[in-house]
Amino acid sequence: QVQLVESGGGLVQAGGSLRLSCAASGRTFSGDFMGWFRRAAGKEREFIAQIRWSGDAINYADSVKGRFTISRDNAKNTVYLQMNDLRPADTAVYHCAATTDSTWRYWGQGTQVTVPS
Repeated sequence: QVQLVESGGGLVQAGGSLRLSCAASGRTFSGDFMGWFRRAAGKEREFIAQIRWSGDAINYADSVKGRFTISRDNAKNTVYLQMNDLRPADTAVYHCAATTDSTWRYWGQGTQVTVPS
């Protein structure tokens, strides 16, 4: 069982930055992935980025490439999402997730990011 707790959301003006954190507790393995997803009001959940606990296999959605950076601190069991050059289209609830057996099985409660237009 893995528990995930996100933090770091908030309101930021367009062009600004935020860093989201996801603290994981419970059992994790180096082959497992951690990822970030988001859901904007009235839209489907969207994949944002993922990273393996081993630090490799990093992938991003095209919509955030060059602006967002995912990283992890294994000593703290924490994954980060650095978000730069934020846009109104980035407004959403951001969720952290973890895989087991190649399935996104564990989810955090989410943190709101708002970028006013």
